[in-house]
Amino acid sequence: MRNKYLLPAMLLLTCSCGRFGNKDQHAGSKRIVCLAKQYNEVIYALGAEKDLVAVDLSSTYPPAIKALPTVGYHRALSAEGIISQEPTLVVHDNNVGPEQVMQQLEKMKIPMKTFADSVFTIEQDKGMIRELGRYFGRERQADSLCRILDAQMSEALANGKRYTDTPHVVIIHFGRAMNIYLAVTEKSTAAKMVAWAGGVVPIGGNKGMQQVSAELIAQADPDVILLTDFGYDRLGSIGKIKELPGVSGTKAARDNRIYRVEEHDLIYLGPRTGANVLTLQKLIHAKQSE
Repeated sequence: MRNKYLLPAMLLLTCSCGRFGNKDQHAGSKRIVCLAKQYNEVIYALGAEKDLVAVDLSSTYPPAIKALPTVGYHRALSAEGIISQEPTLVVHDNNVGPEQVMQQLEKMKIPMKTFADSVFTIEQDKGMIRELGRYFGRERQADSLCRILDAQMSEALANGKRYTDTPHVVIIHFGRAMNIYLAVTEKSTAAKMVAWAGGVVPIGGNKGMQQVSAELIAQADPDVILLTDFGYDRLGSIGKIKELPGVSGTKAARDNRIYRVEEHDLIYLGPRTGANVLTLQKLIHAKQSE
């Protein structure tokens, strides 16, 4: 079981190692280390990023965030890395670890804050955006983000009523390791977004992400395969992806309906969720539009 959690951490370290060398350019009195990718995206969308001095490795959006120093993967943190940033506040979403690191920060009396940490609906998403807006004094900007989110979600749901197909969509996360795929399940935020876009994720499971065999991918026989950026880029070409065990015989491979997606666009809800659902619709319903 431990390998299940080590894989994403190791791969994130591999693809993000260059960010460890980023230097602190911050000279303000507030020094915020934020360890939650969804919070960081909202902070930037609000225009409130001036006090951020470091983030975790999974915070990759917007692109400007990659200029900040990193303190490790959010579930494999280093106390020394965080302390070295001299934070006046550490922000996290309760999905952090290991426990001894958080206990060490508490013993050092480093202030910590959590905003909304259960965001599974659009209303909860807007609640998180507004909560962050209040904290950073950006209420007007938060309201604007929520209005845009509502408008884009309304457009996406209206579009959904016009589609006659319900494509089965398999999302492979971090590519492939030893013929074992890490795929998102019907319990994931990504599956919810696919449903809003008018599709369905056919991979079952009790958690949002799990290892699945090549045989299970073949059995699911998806109409569409979405491969997250790291795995897609590592394989290098659509031809190599179509040769993967379990993938090669699927309808998605036969119809050339395998697409690259940014991991950060699917695994959490945020200010761009409506726009991301609209993009998903164009991908998964592309055959109907032809």
